[in-house]
Amino acid sequence: MATYKRFEDLKVWQESRLLNKKMFVILSGKSDKNLGFLINHLFKTSGSIMDNIAEGFYRQGNKEFRKFLSISKGSAGELRSQIYRALDIEVISEQQFQELYAHCDSISAQLHNFIQYLNKSSMKGSKFQEPEQKYKSKQSLAEFFNKMESQL
Repeated sequence: MATYKRFEDLKVWQESRLLNKKMFVILSGKSDKNLGFLINHLFKTSGSIMDNIAEGFYRQGNKEFRKFLSISKGSAGELRSQIYRALDIEVISEQQFQELYAHCDSISAQLHNFIQYLNKSSMKGSKFQEPEQKYKSKQSLAEFFNKMESQL
């Protein structure tokens, strides 16, 4: 498996972003003030999927990343439930429901597989790796402030 330096390179994040955009396109034309609560919740939940992947990635630890991937997977399940509600009250069509459901299901499967991979991985995360740069000896606080004052 490749080493990723940015969450934007993760396929599951890219797919989540597409789902979020799809939700926006579908929901942006809806203006019924009586259904605004559900429309807003649908869009926020779809964004939560991609946001939790990104946040977990930058926690830089395997255990924390798995936790946020799990939260993201939970958001995908929540969104699937919400699109049933949206279908039932005709906020979305049957065709839109089928498309959104399949996309959510695919993301859930990808997240599941990614979590399983990380569960078996011996890598702890980038925060546990020794940096490549060599450390200089520690300065005393007095030396640090003297150096700072001389640069001013």
